[in-house]
Amino acid sequence: MLQTNLEHVTSKEQLQQIINSNEKVAVCCGRMGPMCIPVYDIFDVFREKYPDVKFMDMDFDIPDAAVIRSLPECRTFRGLPFTIYYCNGKVVKATTSIQDAKQVKDVISEVFS
Repeated sequence: MLQTNLEHVTSKEQLQQIINSNEKVAVCCGRMGPMCIPVYDIFDVFREKYPDVKFMDMDFDIPDAAVIRSLPECRTFRGLPFTIYYCNGKVVKATTSIQDAKQVKDVISEVFS
């Protein structure tokens, strides 16, 4: 289990339910490593700034994370975390590797406005 302040996605069924129940979802799928922790922290801060977006995390190493690892949008990704943005049940953006707050904010503005 990831040690973040975010809600954790622990199964592919739970992820599907969250995507189906929320218009805007952002999932950071990673580990407790130096590339992932900054993105988790940004998501934690942005939960208050963007209350209409459901910010979640998912442990990259659990078997059910294959639902994210195998997305066509992630096929070329080589670095963690994989950050997936869903709108109305569909993947609208996927990013990889460390990001700063401006980069995450730019994606949110692009895909959720």
